[in-house]
Amino acid sequence: MPLYLLIFFSTLSHSAFIGCRVIVSLYAIHLQGTPFTVGTLIALFGLLPMLLSLAVGRLIDRLGGRIPMLVGSVFVAAGMLLPPLVPGIATLYLVCPLIGLAYVTCHLSVQSMVGLMGKAEDRPANFSHLSMAFSVSAFLGPMFAGLSIDWLGYSSAFTILSLLPLVSAAALVTNRLKLPAPRARGDQPGKPRVADLLRHRELRSVFVVTGLHAIAWELFSFMTPVYGSQVGLSASAIGVVMASFAIASFTIRLALPYISRRITPWRLLRDTMLLAALAYALFPVMTQLALLMTLAFVLGMSLGCSQPMVMTLLHDTAPEGRTGEAVGMRATIVTTGQTLMPLLFGAVGSVLSVAAAFWATALALGLGSRVALRRRVP
Repeated sequence: MPLYLLIFFSTLSHSAFIGCRVIVSLYAIHLQGTPFTVGTLIALFGLLPMLLSLAVGRLIDRLGGRIPMLVGSVFVAAGMLLPPLVPGIATLYLVCPLIGLAYVTCHLSVQSMVGLMGKAEDRPANFSHLSMAFSVSAFLGPMFAGLSIDWLGYSSAFTILSLLPLVSAAALVTNRLKLPAPRARGDQPGKPRVADLLRHRELRSVFVVTGLHAIAWELFSFMTPVYGSQVGLSASAIGVVMASFAIASFTIRLALPYISRRITPWRLLRDTMLLAALAYALFPVMTQLALLMTLAFVLGMSLGCSQPMVMTLLHDTAPEGRTGEAVGMRATIVTTGQTLMPLLFGAVGSVLSVAAAFWATALALGLGSRVALRRRVP
């Protein structure tokens, strides 16, 4: 029961965060903000997480998940209440990094606590349930935000979404949500250093896989609309292609508890990376909607396995008492990719071609599956 309550409350916070990104974008446009302004505001959500996720992870290792999750939930809500109180684009420049850091504090707390619940063999299923919940909240958050704006206006939409993390905060304050206690560090003298994690052979491989999956995921999100426009697909058709990816990601996570009992995490990651590499290699030579939908579905199934399996491996291999730090390191890699990869893909697409970006990612996934996993898959 504590696991499912934790997943439920994390779904509320994730819905609020995803919905807030939508409201910020539309509110900035409503205030006559340029596309550059909107892009800058969205990038600010990831700025502080990119810089501070590792420090947050270490804090979670020391304090446990309760206090960081509580503080993060309160500050997510506080950030959402600022625009109604002080309207204007200038307020958003403060709100976006504040909410980004507050939310990642909640998110890392949840990921660390889920890994400590139950037995080691339960982790693939537990993280699959968490990933499915995030897929649902990624749908509910934007929809709820849009309906709130249309029916009640921007100020009310911000206020309503702020109530969701406050529900989580209330559960933590009243001790309705039971969380595992932090684990003591193992026999590791001195102050914890990132270099210690990077010298850990198994963890280093997990971080390599994390980076490759972040690149592959971001490529699909950023370049699919660009490629679809180039081959003459309508906006609706591009949306259908991207929806195929999302549906496949959710579907594979439904089946992942069953699959993970029969295939080891490293083997599953290796095979899905190779499958994703093949799909990316074929993507820029396809122009028909049905074929692009099929490839998007294959990519969604391949990349949808990554987060639950990577989180399982992080908890299995991280040094005792440093799980939060390892999770924070992964978050740093992911947010760096989300911030920098669109710039890199855009540059490659402009200087060479869109196809070159797809093929480079396919090559990276193919090589990564061999280099990172070669000695860990029978």
